[in-house]
Amino acid sequence: MKFSIFLEHQLPRPWGPDSEYNLFQESLDQVELADKLGYDCVWEVEHHFLEEYSHSAQPEVFLAACSQRTKNIRLGHGIIHLTTNHPYRVAEKVASLDLVSNGRVEFGMGEGSSVTELHPFDRRFRDKRGIFLEAVQAIIPGFTQPGVEFKGEFFDLPKRAIIPKPLQKPHPPLWVACSQMDTVRDAGRWGFGALVFTFKNPEYAQAWVHAYYDEFLNNPDPICDYQKNPNVAVVNTFMCAETDEKAQEMASGSTFFEFALNFYNSHGPVEPGSLNLWDEFLEWKKTPRGSRPIKGLVGSPDTIRKTLQEYREIGIDQMILLNQAGKNTHEDICASLELFASEVMPEFHAAEAEHLEWKQKVLNREIVLEKIDTDQFQQASTQTQVK
Repeated sequence: MKFSIFLEHQLPRPWGPDSEYNLFQESLDQVELADKLGYDCVWEVEHHFLEEYSHSAQPEVFLAACSQRTKNIRLGHGIIHLTTNHPYRVAEKVASLDLVSNGRVEFGMGEGSSVTELHPFDRRFRDKRGIFLEAVQAIIPGFTQPGVEFKGEFFDLPKRAIIPKPLQKPHPPLWVACSQMDTVRDAGRWGFGALVFTFKNPEYAQAWVHAYYDEFLNNPDPICDYQKNPNVAVVNTFMCAETDEKAQEMASGSTFFEFALNFYNSHGPVEPGSLNLWDEFLEWKKTPRGSRPIKGLVGSPDTIRKTLQEYREIGIDQMILLNQAGKNTHEDICASLELFASEVMPEFHAAEAEHLEWKQKVLNREIVLEKIDTDQFQQASTQTQVK
């Protein structure tokens, strides 16, 4: 199993004049530390207008900075909004980052989830799937072909030379954001890696992995011509400490991630500067639901090891660790990364060859995964069309 870190650039109020500066500098330090400790990838989101929840509007700038402070860690777009970015510019920025990073880019794509982010870019919520599909068809050929043109319902792009070209051939690995069973199935059919940006236990994960490979093997339907990337990566809340109690204390702000995401996707646009989301979160923490222990990979090395073993047996390729959330401190985040890298990560890294052998047998149909009734593992969508 591989291990990555996940950055949303959350910044709950109150803010000082240097709050965003300090956030970005600490995040760069965390990525540099993760590289030295042997973590496999850093995933950086793209969001717009979501105060406190995510101050990561230009991930390619941050990832380019990471590329110059690291040597081995891969740099993941998790994800680029294909709905709010011009396809030719997406191809250009991904290729440019691949060049300055010596070929370390992972290219994650997505649609965006709410009118808060889509409408200012003149994109309608109901059109986002169509825009996404056309954008993929316009972007991918730009990585390899000398000239590209595309005509569709949403894009009318004249033939141009898309330069530069990426260092990785034919292109960086392709991923798509997944938060529902339907999109996990889509990822499998399309042949993209599944970036499962949701919080689920191993039982859910097993159903989603089996559904992914069922579609990948039995119902392939690539959007255009590209190199497939059969992988499933799962985001999980994370904090590693000497004891379970200490980990819960250090991760006390982690549920702000889900709270804030659900807030924006259920309320729609809010008047800028009119809301203190952190205060809302603190009130929610007093409720029975908000006061429950934090789930996921939060605990001592032994506790986390046991949970990871369940994910490993399911066949998860990569665990994406989220501990830059809420007001979790920089010091606690770094200490957690160090303890996990020392006490837990090596044994799972050592089993990577065994995992790859298992996956190849699945892809060769030597191992047939059980078909699981996925109805009980559906999740209600948090996407919204609130205006």
